[in-house]
Amino acid sequence: MLLRTIWILIGCGLALTFGAFGLSSLAERERRAARLAFVLAALGLVIGLGFSLLSEPISRIGLIIVGIMGVLFAVLFILPIGRVSIGPEQPQSRFDERDIMFARARLQPGTARYESYYQRHPEYRASDDKNRARAGLLSANARLANPIAFAAAGASFSLTEALHEAVDGPVAEGRLSVDAGAISRTLKELARFYGACDVGITRLHPNHVYSHIGRGSGEYGAPIELPHGYAIAITVEMDHKMMAASPTAPVVMESARQYGEAARVAVPLAAFIRRLGYSARAHIDGNYRVITPLVARDAGLGEIGRMGILMTPRQGPRVRLAVVTTDMPLQPDPRRPQPAMIDFCNICQKCAENCPSNSIPTDDRRLSNGALRWRINPDTCFAYWNVIGTDCGRCMAVCPFSHPDTPFHNVIRWGIQRSGFFRRLALWLDDLFYGRQPARRLTVWNAWDTRSVDR
Repeated sequence: MLLRTIWILIGCGLALTFGAFGLSSLAERERRAARLAFVLAALGLVIGLGFSLLSEPISRIGLIIVGIMGVLFAVLFILPIGRVSIGPEQPQSRFDERDIMFARARLQPGTARYESYYQRHPEYRASDDKNRARAGLLSANARLANPIAFAAAGASFSLTEALHEAVDGPVAEGRLSVDAGAISRTLKELARFYGACDVGITRLHPNHVYSHIGRGSGEYGAPIELPHGYAIAITVEMDHKMMAASPTAPVVMESARQYGEAARVAVPLAAFIRRLGYSARAHIDGNYRVITPLVARDAGLGEIGRMGILMTPRQGPRVRLAVVTTDMPLQPDPRRPQPAMIDFCNICQKCAENCPSNSIPTDDRRLSNGALRWRINPDTCFAYWNVIGTDCGRCMAVCPFSHPDTPFHNVIRWGIQRSGFFRRLALWLDDLFYGRQPARRLTVWNAWDTRSVDR
């Protein structure tokens, strides 16, 4: 009788677990995962009820096998599989913002600035001129043109651009005396009140700061001197369903919206600090003085993954960033190295396999400017954007860390952080439920696509 009860409970437990996961997957519009989950729920119930009806010796043998499998899983879970070291992570020299592809794209042929730049960097000229001949971002002639979504994205970008001149301002004369720990907690709460998903604080290192201005306010090419000792990094979450439509137009809609949301947090946060009598500058899309992923990583918000951008523990790469730098005395958060995330990126490679422009490396991390990292090819990535007319975002959409912040996915995240064996099991499960090349899921905004979309 006891054996029968145990098997019934096992069957019902499997059915309830996979059934609930199937319903959760339906809510996420993950049909493949939902179908498989419901099949496994039915199979679990059949196995449980079936073994409960078998003879006692067979039922007992089955239970022993289940127990052995459980012990084996526990042993494998704690074995030191896939341990990696973070390695050197700080660049040895500052990066010139004029060299990023967004800054180079703004150079106008025939101008003195254009000629001066390509005299210094002739290696970029041919590829950059090819990009200028392509349709371009938000172009009606782009491969994935969508007039409604492109107009919405442009409207969101206009908000961020309007805030460019508000990133800095006059400082109040009376300086409030503050306790570093207390004001740091207050700033984090205020950032979340303004709409931040997560917030971290770090000391501002020289390698966080660009060497010369390439975009935004200020004189192009001017050396950057930022008289601040601390940086506050904030993240905002990008919508999972919008990103799942990658690389079509809803992605650039969501990207532009979240750049605006990040700016809407950072600009008033900097203004708040200035009102207390301290210097502060917001760093937002198109008007940076700092390299935001490096700041956010050192502020404890995540790790730099295979796709070369910040990976957070809960949203993966599905975030946008902004930073506020200040001379206000703050309490830095500890750097939280994520070797489990590096190990997962080592074995996963989904972003690289699904990248339409083959811009993401498939090999191991390499030293670049003294830091051990994966380095994507930003030029081929940006070239693809100029062909399709949108941010691509395919790497973000297929990343297993990008799944929604739900109890089921958080259990997987918990295991990934703690076990090399579980990381490998989690990747196998992700491939099983979502596919090695996850399906694109279009949104209502794709109804306005004017060109061919692989549906």
